[in-house]
Amino acid sequence: MQTIKSHIKEGNFSQIYLLYGQEDYLKKMYRDKLRGTMIPLEDTMNYSYFEGKDFDMHGLISIAHTVPFFGERRLIIVENSGCFKNQSELADEIESFPKSTFLVFIEREVDKRNRMYKAVQKLGTITELNGLSEQDLKVWIATILGKENKKITEQDISYMLQKTGADMKNLENELEKIICYLGEENIVNKKVIDEVCVVQTEGKIFQMIDAIGMQQQEIALDLYYDLLALREKPMSILFLLIRHFNILLQVKELERLGVPSGQMASKVGIPPFTVKKYLSQAKNFSMGGLKSILRRSVEVEEGVKTGLLLDQIGVELLIVEFSKKRR
Repeated sequence: MQTIKSHIKEGNFSQIYLLYGQEDYLKKMYRDKLRGTMIPLEDTMNYSYFEGKDFDMHGLISIAHTVPFFGERRLIIVENSGCFKNQSELADEIESFPKSTFLVFIEREVDKRNRMYKAVQKLGTITELNGLSEQDLKVWIATILGKENKKITEQDISYMLQKTGADMKNLENELEKIICYLGEENIVNKKVIDEVCVVQTEGKIFQMIDAIGMQQQEIALDLYYDLLALREKPMSILFLLIRHFNILLQVKELERLGVPSGQMASKVGIPPFTVKKYLSQAKNFSMGGLKSILRRSVEVEEGVKTGLLLDQIGVELLIVEFSKKRR
């Protein structure tokens, strides 16, 4: 992240950028900063945008080989192309592009063995954006509020993050709501956060898995019913449970292997801010227990898909089974 910041600040750009990871807010922010500093915003002749797996690759290649029109650079932005997970002829082309053509790729997931990834690694700059560290996220929140003359303690920021999660786009929306709600008032506290902020689905999933780990069956079921009341579909809840337990299994294994917590976020694909929470939660489960839960979850998913189980009852039975008192 520091590399791309210095490129933008100094105006000294790589010919190709790949921005990937789970934090959409940061990817959009750096995409827009590169767009605004590499060529003038009003220069539409030298700017092209492509999106999706079915983008016009031959059109892109043709544009990329075209010299800029009364400008220093030609900029092409490509989002969610899938080129970094599947084979693409673009990998054979980008080395031949003129030095005046600059490309910015935005992806959620990549395969580092992929030819496109290796080509960009050779020719340009790759930045993984999975979120800010906990401290940087707190500073970011305090800065946004500070610009509107609002004050918040570090303790209340932590409380807000527990309630809303670490997704920066969602946090930005929640902060905007708080600012509007306060009006002329300037103190953001727990009461304000409770009155304004919405608990995100993943936050409830965290709470549910805490309850499962502590064998608090009634609390776990209440959280499940809360999600249903919010019109979350049972299979969506099951998907989030499977994803969450899979993350717990991975961080538990990485901890056993002695991998520093700072590297875990990148390896697992989670925001750095959440690593400590996952590690703490993983202590409530054994490796064997987590593998058993994942196996049973897949069995229930198959049962629902084949019509042997009703989705709502199937997920409810899983929660009951996972959270029952162990002997």
